[in-house]
Amino acid sequence: MGGRRRPTIKSVAALAGVGRTTVSRVINGSELVSEKARAAVLAAIAELNYVPNSVARGLVTSRTNSVALVIPESESRLGSEPYFSAVIRGVSTALAETRTQLQLILVRDQSERDQLTESVAERRVDGVLLVSVHEHDPLPGLLEDMGLPTVLAGRRSADESLSHVHSDNTGGAAAAVEHLLARGRQTIGTISGPLDMDVARSRLQGWRETLEQAGHEVPDRLVASADFTEEGGETAMRSLLRQVPSLDAVFVASDVMAAGALAELRRQGRRVPDDVAVIGFDDSIIARHSTPPLTSVRQPVEEIGTTIARLLLAEIDDPEKPRRHIVLPTELVVRESS
Repeated sequence: MGGRRRPTIKSVAALAGVGRTTVSRVINGSELVSEKARAAVLAAIAELNYVPNSVARGLVTSRTNSVALVIPESESRLGSEPYFSAVIRGVSTALAETRTQLQLILVRDQSERDQLTESVAERRVDGVLLVSVHEHDPLPGLLEDMGLPTVLAGRRSADESLSHVHSDNTGGAAAAVEHLLARGRQTIGTISGPLDMDVARSRLQGWRETLEQAGHEVPDRLVASADFTEEGGETAMRSLLRQVPSLDAVFVASDVMAAGALAELRRQGRRVPDDVAVIGFDDSIIARHSTPPLTSVRQPVEEIGTTIARLLLAEIDDPEKPRRHIVLPTELVVRESS
């Protein structure tokens, strides 16, 4: 019925007895492959008569004029977190000035990661923007090994090797805590994001260092970790109030979690800000429409989007370009919750 299907990178990997990443490394001339694996892959390519898409178009260097924006999160998180839509707006704005198309890819499990790897190996995109970076996520390293231009919104750690753009997370958290101290708050807790993310660790660091410099003790019971969701914020707030009934302020590492914290404080009859002052992070639409309106650290999320897109376009044009690490400023926006 219509002849044999064109062999894919997956079928080459299966015949050679290696992973798809190894096949893509061989195709791209990477040195990170043993001679034995390289020979097996080349033999499989010859046997299957496999032609990578990029070769079929004539040149390995031929451009697709499209880039992928990869978000390793669920649709529900994508829909409930204003951060992602603001990044997408920023990226779209930067790409609108060019002839580059944007592919939005959610990577929620191993099979979707494999599909992305195949797309990258066959050079169906010229580069990748990666948002919501976790410390041990294999994707950034995979993309780096494949030699594909890649720029991150955020970073895996302080010694990130890929180009990346992030807000001054530590400074933003410090400004929030300084504001609470200036208002006379004595027992200031924090709800952090997942600690396998640099963004969460940096905001926690800003909270901790500012309190220590002011001569305050920072016992572990003042910290509750959550997952950047509203439900996580509620649960963490409940935990803080149970462990520290005298709590009179909380710095929350995102507006979404702060909305959950406000709901839990209301449920427990704690008045905001009279009993407990609350500060969020992002200065998203949630901050302006919460009850009471939320004091929050503003970060320039759309600018993060436009900046990562422009860095990526520059790296695609000149792969030898030095990698850039850009930190954008934050600003505390004071409202009624503090």
